[in-house]
Amino acid sequence: MSHCIFPAADISATASFYEHKMGFQAVSYLDAAEPHFCLYRDATEIILTQTQGQKVIPNREQYGYGYDAYFITKNQVELQEEFVKSGVKIIRPLTVTDYNNREFVVEDIDRRWIAFGIKD
Repeated sequence: MSHCIFPAADISATASFYEHKMGFQAVSYLDAAEPHFCLYRDATEIILTQTQGQKVIPNREQYGYGYDAYFITKNQVELQEEFVKSGVKIIRPLTVTDYNNREFVVEDIDRRWIAFGIKD
């Protein structure tokens, strides 16, 4: 298993977005020596850490292209429909890419692009 670590300017707002819009369970560790949230959904875990006032710069802006996370997901159709219903911004709807992955891409509250896909 692996985990993504996402810095966020407002980790409480980011945790709320993932919990209420994307169906994750948010667990607060704000009283820890290094305050953070853990977000859980199925076998996926994301750890949110607090920036020191810096805004989040997505990979596509910092490096010219690229996602900020890629989660292997078998049930893309249902997951995409769930996200659409909850108001998550779909950047790229479900499609087969030129590298033969079936995937869709969403944008989170911090403007990160998160892909959900699998080899077709």
